[in-house]
Amino acid sequence: MKRARFTEEQIIAVLKEHEAGAKTADLARKHGVSEATIYNWKSKFGGMEVSEAKRLKAVEDENTKLKKLLAEQMLDAAALRELLSKKLVGPAAKRAAVAHLKAVMGLSERRACTIVGADRTMIRYSSSRPPDAVLRGRLRDLAHERRRFGYRRLFVLLRREGEPSGINRIYRLYREEGLIVRKRRARRKAVGTRAPILVEARPNARWSLDFVHDQFANGRCFRILNIVDDVTKECLGAIPDTSISGRRVARELTTIVAWRGKPSLIVSDNGTELSCNAMLAWCKETDIDWHFIAPGKPMQNGFVESFNGRMRDELLNETLFFDLDDARTKIAAWVADYNGERPHSSLQYLTPAAYAATLTATDARLRNPDQLRRSPVASPAPQGVQNPETLTAAG
Repeated sequence: MKRARFTEEQIIAVLKEHEAGAKTADLARKHGVSEATIYNWKSKFGGMEVSEAKRLKAVEDENTKLKKLLAEQMLDAAALRELLSKKLVGPAAKRAAVAHLKAVMGLSERRACTIVGADRTMIRYSSSRPPDAVLRGRLRDLAHERRRFGYRRLFVLLRREGEPSGINRIYRLYREEGLIVRKRRARRKAVGTRAPILVEARPNARWSLDFVHDQFANGRCFRILNIVDDVTKECLGAIPDTSISGRRVARELTTIVAWRGKPSLIVSDNGTELSCNAMLAWCKETDIDWHFIAPGKPMQNGFVESFNGRMRDELLNETLFFDLDDARTKIAAWVADYNGERPHSSLQYLTPAAYAATLTATDARLRNPDQLRRSPVASPAPQGVQNPETLTAAG
């Protein structure tokens, strides 16, 4: 603030001379001020003594300070209202908040940092980390190709291609690129505790069957018969058709048994296609045990239900089918990718085919003690992913 040329004592002395009879023009000429200034002094300090003038000046200064504090508080409140919709968690969010206050409200960097609660050195920090443009581009391509894959499966796919980065770096880039998969809410959850179903750790120990429904682009419905090996998690068959009878199920199972071998047990629900006379006769002819779950308890057939969920999430909800031939082609391609390329989380991110080969090789080594001493149980997994247990109980 500009310093005044005259103090209160000097102004009151000039006014005393005016009251004593001195002319206004003479006083203005004598003290080097205009006549208007003399009249302004008179309106403000007329009839006052020096002590009263000093007291008035102190009150004015105090009011000026209070107004300034009130203005600052109102400015801070307005700035905080601007940031109500922003979560100030982490340096990046605080940098964005400070930039927003500077751009919208015209605040200084120091003032904005005080309001946000950030250090100015952190706000001014610029990362020297390389941009990783090639890795980011490949990560985006994989995520767009497999839109329902999380960062763990994408990490396994990148590691297969020879990418040496660790899983933490992939996760950071995955978040920065905004590739997080939106979780679909389940309609209901199982209540209570369930005992695990112990199954021998070998292929064909138990199969599971179930149907999945979908529709073509023209609105016509069709269904898919899914057959899954509960131990290796392989999809042995995914047969789409507009109608699948019990005799059709028996024919498809006969075809699969011819190249896969007989299972020890098959589990399914109580659908009419699976509990008809044709299926009962097929079980008697092939001498295969068939177990029906309790009515209304799909959690008892959890392996194929889990597979159905993955199929619906990654294929049916993401693909448009135009006719039956188109559905057969796309479903067959997805099943081949599921068995041979897609990392499976319950198998420690091995593919079902690779895990089945591991079980088969382990079974051969267990039967040959000399070979068991010469070779390891399983090949090492990528960094960040643990090796699967070779012999475990499925369930």
